[in-house]
Formats: sequence, structure tokens, C-alpha cells
Amino acid sequence: MAFNWQAEDNRLILTANRDEFYQRPTKALHSWSEHPGLYAGKDLQQGGTWLGITQNQRFATLTNIRAPGHEPENALSRGNLVLDFLTSELSGEAWLQQLANTAMRYGLFNLICYDGEFLWYSHNHPTFHYQQLSSGLYGLSNAHLNTPWPKTELAKKQLAEWLQHSHNSIPADLLDRRLPFPDEQLPDTGVPLEWEQRLSSQFILSPHYGTRCSTALVINDQQWQIKETVWQNNGEKASETEFSLPSAARC
Repeated sequence: MAFNWQAEDNRLILTANRDEFYQRPTKALHSWSEHPGLYAGKDLQQGGTWLGITQNQRFATLTNIRAPGHEPENALSRGNLVLDFLTSELSGEAWLQQLANTAMRYGLFNLICYDGEFLWYSHNHPTFHYQQLSSGLYGLSNAHLNTPWPKTELAKKQLAEWLQHSHNSIPADLLDRRLPFPDEQLPDTGVPLEWEQRLSSQFILSPHYGTRCSTALVINDQQWQIKETVWQNNGEKASETEFSLPSAARC
């Protein structure tokens, strides 16, 4: 993902791809009946989500951290972190302070969360850490924030270029490079070279694992806009969903 925080006219602009095994059951972006005012996709295997917003001005998203051999035994589902934050009434800082007690029990994660005022980043590898983010352009994949992996650096460049123009839409399909990067540019994350090559693409296509959806979020003083594109396992577009919510007045 790439995101710009506290731009001149927008509080947050984010573009992201979700990669997952095709066999994992998923429900696309929707309004959750069990949590009125929550809009997110749903992992039907564990019940959590990877990205969502709420009517009361909360947002969260996550990625996993790729570090084979370092996952905790019987790890808790990290998708529940996003759901827990979105349904909490705590400030971002208070919620993260509370998370410190259990963070190391979850699968390795990067978490971005917004409480309507401040944007926060946290991770739990090698230890739990959280910080408030200052304004700027950020990239995040399956390492720590702003780790310069080729596809992450490209994502930041793509979003920076997108920001140079005025738009009537939001950048849901921006991260579209389907080719792997050259071997000499790849990170060494402990997986076989074949997987490093495959996972280096922004948009992943493989027989069993790939980019399942692309999502964009724009938050400004007038509204929150979220759009999701769902992809078939052949890389063709399956569906699009979009919601627009009124933005609360800023203090």
C-alpha cells in the first residue's frame, strides 16, 4: 500500500492491494449488519477484516510481516485487530496501549489506524512498537513501514504522481504492475527465490495465490470515500463497490 497523510486538501489518501490464497472465503466490501456503521470486506474463515472504515470516523488496515519461522504458535488472527479497533471507542493511543498486553500473540502484523484525529502505525515483530505518524507519503508492504522494497517504492511514486493531478475518482486500481522485479532488486525474506520473484509484483497472479482486491480511501473535510475492486484469479475484474460517508467537522 501507499498513503499520503495530511495533504493540503485531504487528510488521508490510500491505495492498497490485498493478496491472499484464492481458496480462502471472503466477502467483498459491504455494510456489516452485525456492526452498524462499519464498512469493510470480511474474511469468512476467521471473521475479521484487512481494511475498513466506520461512520464514526475510524479507519484501520493491516499487512502481514513476512518472516518465516518467527510466527507465534497458535497465533491469533490479525484480521481481528482491524475489527477490534473499528468497533472500539478508545482513542488510537489508548487502544494501542491496551494492545501491548496481547500483541505478541497475533500473527506478525503491520497495523495502520486512524481515530478521527491522529494516524498511528504499529507492528509486533521483532517486538511490539507503535508511533504517531507525522504528515508525509508512506509505503508499506510485508516489512516495516517505508522499507524500500521495489514494489513499495513504485507504489509511493505512483501515488505521488497521482497526487499531482486533480481527480474525479479515487485511485483504487493504481498498484497495477503485474511483472516481477529483477532478481538483484529483490529482498531476502527467507522464502524460496521463486516466491520472492512472484511476490515482488504489485499485482500477483499465480495458480493458488494472488491479488484478490484493490482498495482506495480518500478522507477530506467533506466526505470519506472508499472503493474496492475485486479481482478474479485470472486477473480480470469481477466487481466494484463504493461507499461515500459524510465527514465529521474537524476541531
